[in-house]
Amino acid sequence: MINLTINGKQIQAPEGATILEAARANGIDIPTLCYDKAVEIYGACGLCVVEAEGIPKLLRSCSAKVMEGMVVNTESDRVVRSRKIAMELLMSAHDGDCVAPCQLNCPAHTDCQGYVGLIANGEYDAALELIKTKIPLPASIGRVCPHPCEKACRRKNVEEPINIAALKAFAANIDLNKGESYTPELQEKTGKKVAVIGGGPAGLTAAYYLSIMGHEVTVYDMMEKMGGMLRYGIPQYRLPKEVLDKEIALIEKTGVKLVNNVKLGKDFTVESLKAENDAVIVAVGAWKSSSMRTPGEELEGVYGGIDFLRSVIKGNPFAIGEKVAVCGGGNTAMDACRTAVRLGAKEVYVVYRRTRNEMPADALEIEEAEEEGVIYKFLTNPLSFNGENGKVKSISLQIMELGEPDASGRRRPVPVEGKTEEIAVDSVILAIGQKLVQGDVSELKLNDRGNIEADPDFFTTSVEGVFAIGDATNRGASIAIEAIGEADRCAKVVDAYLNGQSLDTRVPYISKRDEATIDYSDREKASRITPKVLPADVRNKSFDEVSLGFTEEEAQTEASRCLECGCREYYKCKLLNVAQRYDIHPERFKGVMPQKYTRDENAFIERNTAKCILCGLCVRSCKEVMNLSSIALHGRGFTTDVTTAFSLPLNETNCNNCGLCVQLCPTGSLTEKSTLKKQVPLDETYTEEFVDIDGKKASVLVSRYHGIVLRVIPNDEISRNAGLSREDLMKKITG
Repeated sequence: MINLTINGKQIQAPEGATILEAARANGIDIPTLCYDKAVEIYGACGLCVVEAEGIPKLLRSCSAKVMEGMVVNTESDRVVRSRKIAMELLMSAHDGDCVAPCQLNCPAHTDCQGYVGLIANGEYDAALELIKTKIPLPASIGRVCPHPCEKACRRKNVEEPINIAALKAFAANIDLNKGESYTPELQEKTGKKVAVIGGGPAGLTAAYYLSIMGHEVTVYDMMEKMGGMLRYGIPQYRLPKEVLDKEIALIEKTGVKLVNNVKLGKDFTVESLKAENDAVIVAVGAWKSSSMRTPGEELEGVYGGIDFLRSVIKGNPFAIGEKVAVCGGGNTAMDACRTAVRLGAKEVYVVYRRTRNEMPADALEIEEAEEEGVIYKFLTNPLSFNGENGKVKSISLQIMELGEPDASGRRRPVPVEGKTEEIAVDSVILAIGQKLVQGDVSELKLNDRGNIEADPDFFTTSVEGVFAIGDATNRGASIAIEAIGEADRCAKVVDAYLNGQSLDTRVPYISKRDEATIDYSDREKASRITPKVLPADVRNKSFDEVSLGFTEEEAQTEASRCLECGCREYYKCKLLNVAQRYDIHPERFKGVMPQKYTRDENAFIERNTAKCILCGLCVRSCKEVMNLSSIALHGRGFTTDVTTAFSLPLNETNCNNCGLCVQLCPTGSLTEKSTLKKQVPLDETYTEEFVDIDGKKASVLVSRYHGIVLRVIPNDEISRNAGLSREDLMKKITG
């Protein structure tokens, strides 16, 4: 045995062992992407370097042998610098998406590709469970979310983005209408108590995930029922409150205690809750309508947008008369104008200072409002609200035109000198935003915008043990899915805090494709499917839900349009795992990608040479283990790629589909097709199972998802050389 020291730890290793083998045998991790004990040492990736005292150059631990008295450092500054450069060089030539753009653009980082793919496969329960790892109110959010995910959907480069939000609602509706809706498995009770102030989407989300983690959670809310702006700010025709009630009941089922009709500053304080709990989360929302600072706002008949919507939902609507002007261009303005129509107003105007193209409201909302009779007054801005005997009678409008783009990228509206218009109104609804009621949170420090000052990563406030999330913090009011995303991350932070741990909030490194290089010419066009809605002349007379939702056939057809942008090997990619260890910047070596993004596949294996990092494991395992040489390295330097002889399709080579190359590939360049017709990134776990092949016990690796056998990979020489097709192996496993 050889005596040596690695990272200050004295160990022994057999003579002839490599430093890598010695380190691994003693629980010391040295990263490598090109090493596997099944094949000969190659040393291609350059990641396994270590520093040894008395030796001037860095050693590749996969090939360097241990020596008596050797002192090795696997994480010295010099080693880390070398590995970072090696990783940056590898990633600079790796053309692939770790995660789909839809997921990256979702504020809650929901695995859109995953659940859309599962819906395409008819796996609705699995889709719902995946959604609920990030969103505890999917039926509600699926109905009201302005779907930033869809804005990033690459399907728009073929024709139209996928209807991701409606698919989320579809899966959630199926679950809610079952006899027994899904509830997650709860962890053991921790004995820790958390108080959440505010029962809106942020507060309910934080409570849900903390309760799953085993903490005792109580939510306090000032309104009669939970739901916050989902209940009191969104009309019934968009979000039936019966749906919201069912989802809140499922949150309560996890053990969350809900307390209504209690107000911060009156019935309790932050300090009083802190004295009774181990942590407090403030998620009070923004309940005050923003002012336009326009003369005449104090007149009777001029209402705030959320105040107006809340009055309707609570059953005591404001008297708006027959002529109504709604000021604003967002979804709250759409909710207000469409609600006014349903209350019987004969003329409903939307006053917006830009054009239709610049409206931030969802395009479908704008269109449906117009179908219901709403009149748009584009390029107009209120000059004054004019009254008589203290009651609003008309609105004076400044005619506008678009000038140069502002900070948002939209062209700035500027007044047209001398051009105005006046319209008679019975009421005006100001739907231009909302803000925090500052008196509610006087115990906490506010920022210069009048919102709670909270750390953007850890959500901590000026009071120890008190966290803040949602519309009441930092930048102010935003969309519900952003509050939900914050709440999910806050729950993890609070859980770590309660356990006396620190949480790493670094943004993980991911690879992204260059959008400009993607070719969509081979994609067959298939129009977006939108759920049917009630006819305009029917829906504008009631508060019945407008959307009729997807049928199963529609949902599966729409979900099947997914381009599967994200890597299906995301959860087990060794390249990505190593990339997280170091702060890498591959853009330093950015240049023309040496490999073309191609797909070459047969019935079982898909090859994508653009993701290849030239580790050589596939080529070496094919030759050294299977004695086949179906694939080989071709070319020199950065132009090298892995290809078949004469660039034949894989199924025209002597490949026997043993799957060994897929097992060893560290990047997702080689992937094995699953039984799902739509391939999705799943956190697959392989288990070793045994089958009888010609009287011999053969080993295969089997991946299952919700009981479905997704993949079977031969795991030994018997099963690899049995001459059985994958279908035959599947049948042996599934019976």
